[in-house]
Amino acid sequence: MSRLKRAGQADPLAGFRAEKTESTVSSGQLKAARKSGQLNLCGRGLREVPQDVYRLNIDTPEEAHHNVSFGESDRWWEQTDLTKLLLSSNQLTQLSDDIKLLPALTTLDLHDNQLSSLPSALGDLQELQQLRLSHNQLTSLPVEVCTLKNLCGITLQQNQLESLPEELGRLENLTQLDLSNNRLKSLPSSLGRLTCLQKLNLCHNELSCLPDSLTQLTNVKLLDCSNNQLTDIPASLSEMLALEQLYLRHNKLRFLPKLPAPALKELYVGNNHIEQLQTEQLTCLTAISLLELRDNKIKVLPEQMTLLSTLTRLDLSNNDITTLPASLSLLPNLKVLLLEGNPLRGIRRDLLTKGTNELLKYLRGRIKEDPEREDEGQTAMTLPSQARVNVHNITTLKSLVYSEKQAGCIPDELFDAAADQSVTTVNFSKNQLTAIPSRLVELLPSLSDVNLGFNRLTCCSPDVCKLLQLMHIDLRNNQLSDLPSEMKNLTKLCSIVLNYNRFKSFPEVLYQMVSLETVLLGNNQVDKVDPHRLMGLVHLSTLDLSNNDLLNIPPELGLCGSLRCLSLEGNPFRTPRAAVVARGTDAVLEYLRSRIPT
Repeated sequence: MSRLKRAGQADPLAGFRAEKTESTVSSGQLKAARKSGQLNLCGRGLREVPQDVYRLNIDTPEEAHHNVSFGESDRWWEQTDLTKLLLSSNQLTQLSDDIKLLPALTTLDLHDNQLSSLPSALGDLQELQQLRLSHNQLTSLPVEVCTLKNLCGITLQQNQLESLPEELGRLENLTQLDLSNNRLKSLPSSLGRLTCLQKLNLCHNELSCLPDSLTQLTNVKLLDCSNNQLTDIPASLSEMLALEQLYLRHNKLRFLPKLPAPALKELYVGNNHIEQLQTEQLTCLTAISLLELRDNKIKVLPEQMTLLSTLTRLDLSNNDITTLPASLSLLPNLKVLLLEGNPLRGIRRDLLTKGTNELLKYLRGRIKEDPEREDEGQTAMTLPSQARVNVHNITTLKSLVYSEKQAGCIPDELFDAAADQSVTTVNFSKNQLTAIPSRLVELLPSLSDVNLGFNRLTCCSPDVCKLLQLMHIDLRNNQLSDLPSEMKNLTKLCSIVLNYNRFKSFPEVLYQMVSLETVLLGNNQVDKVDPHRLMGLVHLSTLDLSNNDLLNIPPELGLCGSLRCLSLEGNPFRTPRAAVVARGTDAVLEYLRSRIPT
């Protein structure tokens, strides 16, 4: 009997009834939305938009069905149309066609959901000005969205778009368009019709070229094409007369784009394959303030860099630059010069760490005065050997220069002029010296930088080892095969350049000089190196052993933890393989460590 009673209480139509779900939007929120015209449902875990939201301005409020009196502030029949609907950071997988029941919407925020498609009914929202669709799973954009003539901003970043409708050009009032982080391989030609655009973000796509119609966007101030597959930038881009910032990072450009854009102030072309800077590209940049060229393959800086008179920041980090033109110091507005990660020769490491002002001051000291002006000036005198003493360099810059004279000796008059002047820098490079000038020791109280490169020296005089303030010495392109043991007395020496000499082994004395930070021994005949003794050089960060006779790279070299730049290319060793060497210092050191026997 009890069993029959329980059966009689069951609802025989239960399986046919739709389960009634409670709205996640309270009547109070709906009431407030009718007054303000705004409804914020962000971050509520919604899987679908409640039906009473769509019907907010259609259905009679529930309270109107009760026998209650309304005050002036509660007159539901005087409600405001919903104009702003915020649905971001939910779990929406679709949007109903009922969205057309909210035709007064001016802002619809759907970003950070799981939408894979959009209803065509969006085209009924003709008042819409802001449409936020970023961080979804959209693979396409319905054509109907392109009919929203009042749309000023649409965000589509972080989706899975592979193409855009050609009708996109009908959104002529757009001022911002963000298409970043999608899968776009091409852009519609109608993009050029968006003449009100001021910002266009195309980064992190798969674009291999830009449409010519882009040149019609004469109001765009910022264009970001970073992280694509671009190999070339059309010169016609210069017709974008308002363009101020152009981002081209992480592409496949081999040349600096030729862009005579009159307003271009910031150009970012880092992480490309640029190997050289050409004059005609540089002369175009008439208004440039910031030029980023980091992480490319640039080897030489042309003298025409001085044409960039408006330049304030120049980033050349991580290129293959070995020398800096002194004329770089003539850029009148340059405030920041970044050079980390270049195999620079002839510039002390400590000078690079002192900042841009000190570096530019050093480069200015290397500029040779115009010979015609020297003849006219009272600070220059002609010596019997036809040498010139630049008194200004000696007294003001503390620099003694006698370079590129092809001379076999340095005139005594030069040392006489430098007496008691606390000279810090000597440059006797590119002559025919067969011995280090003995009078160099007269400068020992102050001398810190000596350049004797490109001479015919066969030995290094022990007299040099008396220059106890010496921090940098350049002996490249000579005929040296050994260094004196007395050099260990140079306890302040940070950098030594020995490229293109005749060393058959790593100079013994260098293992004892713990102050060394840079040792350049490329293009010699070195056949072995002792990694255990190198570990004692705790400050050594740059070691160039390229183009030598190393048959074996000891794995223990990977334990030299201070090394930041290790050059080994051009040696006849079999391991590490060339592919490992090409990946850079970190990869080589990691490989070597992995080969250490345990």
